[in-house]
Amino acid sequence: MEKGNFVDYIRIFCRSGKGGAGSAHFARTKFNPKAGPDGGDGGRGGHIILRGNAQLWTLLHLRYYKNVLAEGGENGSKNNCTGREGKDVIIEVPLGTIARDETTGAVEAEVLEDGQQIVWVKGGRGGLGNTNFATATNQAPDYSQPGEEGIEGWKLLELKILADVGLVGFPNAGKSTLLSVMSAAKPKIADYAFTTIVPQLGIVSYKDNMSFCMADLPGIIEGAAEGKGLGHRFLRHIERNSVLLFLIPADSPDHAKEFHILLNELEQYNPELLHKKMLIAVSKSDMLDDELKTAIVQTLPKNIPHLFISAVAAQGLNELKDALWKALTAE
Repeated sequence: MEKGNFVDYIRIFCRSGKGGAGSAHFARTKFNPKAGPDGGDGGRGGHIILRGNAQLWTLLHLRYYKNVLAEGGENGSKNNCTGREGKDVIIEVPLGTIARDETTGAVEAEVLEDGQQIVWVKGGRGGLGNTNFATATNQAPDYSQPGEEGIEGWKLLELKILADVGLVGFPNAGKSTLLSVMSAAKPKIADYAFTTIVPQLGIVSYKDNMSFCMADLPGIIEGAAEGKGLGHRFLRHIERNSVLLFLIPADSPDHAKEFHILLNELEQYNPELLHKKMLIAVSKSDMLDDELKTAIVQTLPKNIPHLFISAVAAQGLNELKDALWKALTAE
């Protein structure tokens, strides 16, 4: 995934279709010139609909689709004919997409399943024809309803990656290397900070043909919750993960401090993230002896499972898969 191809935030202008006007028509036949009202109803205006598509992983296709305008409904006509409904506009979005109103910030829709369709912006209702207003005391109403206006406004589409396991760590903690070894994903790997600038997904195979999805997310830096580094753009994707795997490199000067900085950034962004299942993996541990491992263990939280792994030397990876699967399937 190149930087230019991954788009997880889009601002678009939406306007649903206006409802068609009802007809105020009177039937006139050869033998009955005053046959009474026969005006039909107007057609509904077109909706704007969101539809989940599991084949999409970015909002890139909407980057140049800034104005989404649905068709208006047709007016009603004589002989009680109802006008045609306006054509709906269907917007295909990746799973994990949230739709918001820009003004209020309120969540209006959330797409989580393939093929799921949600009417996001409703079209205006068609007006009633004069037939609907005929009564015993008013048998010839000469009025009808206009169509209801459509809804318009600026909207936001926001993508939060759906993955079972999210890799959390500082830049260069070895997250991309671990993902590339445990799955078929080929993230960019280099020896400098922020190699990963967009989320990378990989499917990790497990026993008995089972599997789970792991996400390599851009590294956290201190102050990410306030928007430093990749800030909120990264932290947004963590909210979807069932299990958080904290990756702390063996050569870290202070393993406990690094973990607490990561935890603090999550808490400041969204305290509910602390309720997720967590594991700690000390990466690059092929450079550690038993004495150093014992010393590191004494500094780590006692209530969070921990493992020593090395993606390069393929050490502890099966144990890591077991621990992650256990966390994912535990009640």
